[in-house]
Amino acid sequence: MRLPIAIVVLSLIGVPVPAIAAPTDGLVAAVVARLGPSTQVSVAARSTSRWGFGTAVRPAPAAEHAYPKGWLFVARRETGIWRVALEGEAEFAKLSAAASILTGDERRTLGSAGVDQRAAGDTTDRRTGMRLPFAVGQTWRYTGGPHPMSGGARSSIDLAGGDGKVLAARAGLAYTMCRSGRGWVRVVHDRGYATDYYHLEGNIKVNGKRVAEGAFLGNIGNDVSCGGRSTGKHVHFSLRRDGAYAAIDKYSLGKWVILASGGAYDGAARHGSKRVAVGGGLRNYGALGLTQGVVDTDGGTTLNRRSGPGTAHAVVGKLADGDTVTITCSARGTTHTGRDSYATDLWNKLADGSWVSDAYVWTGTAAPVNGLCT
Repeated sequence: MRLPIAIVVLSLIGVPVPAIAAPTDGLVAAVVARLGPSTQVSVAARSTSRWGFGTAVRPAPAAEHAYPKGWLFVARRETGIWRVALEGEAEFAKLSAAASILTGDERRTLGSAGVDQRAAGDTTDRRTGMRLPFAVGQTWRYTGGPHPMSGGARSSIDLAGGDGKVLAARAGLAYTMCRSGRGWVRVVHDRGYATDYYHLEGNIKVNGKRVAEGAFLGNIGNDVSCGGRSTGKHVHFSLRRDGAYAAIDKYSLGKWVILASGGAYDGAARHGSKRVAVGGGLRNYGALGLTQGVVDTDGGTTLNRRSGPGTAHAVVGKLADGDTVTITCSARGTTHTGRDSYATDLWNKLADGSWVSDAYVWTGTAAPVNGLCT
């Protein structure tokens, strides 16, 4: 008969003593209790007996169009019980702001997740300050239009080609999501935004490292360490806002406005009046600044620059469709109607002192991007 084995720790004088519990005992079970038995939990090595941090992923089935779900989590043990909060919950921001195991950068960024009113207060503000996730100046294939990562929001696009190097769309804190350490990187940015990069090969392995815009994250690939299926090396790029996946339709990346149409994977992208359908190439023009805009004349004609906010003022120059402009302030003037019946009396003063109607400049919001002129 085989006898059960009892695990003990021997003291220096040979007397058996009870095994010492790990500082984070019970933490994995507490996270699994929140998310279900299939959840893969990775506890960060910096976790202590009081504070826990890490990633939790529900792997996807090995099927086409199936994607994993993943969260950062923070936990605090109180009276022997782990209190777990997940990304996207108000408690996550509250605990993150107080967690002593997080860096000051993490406490500021994660502790304000979903709180920054510039991002969260107005869902019509679609300014991201992001580039496309590859080198500026390169053109990659737009292989998949807006489609889900997980849940119903068409938050993601597929990109392939170029030199194959996937780069951070904006500066932020980077985390490797899958327990294997492969395939999936999330970068948490300012203003409530985050971006996901899935199917990566040769990706960086990080837990809260600050990365700059354009930092290398990995190579396009077919990795499915967290589930799903992939054919043809690419990056599945997803947009998150306030802790959840956000429909990427009408957000700007690399000075292209992403457009959803039809069903999942259908769509296009637009730079000024130039429209590129799925299957075409997207040139990365770099990030559109939060006080910048792209000229969109809704037809490709030139745009008049005037000496003041209205058509009564003299024409002092012209801008080409697709040009980038920097806005110093805005004022009210004559009303004009641009793309998609956008009618406004807002005029933008440019860095050179001239004025253009906001009706013909895509900024990502109908509000002034740099305040009203005084």
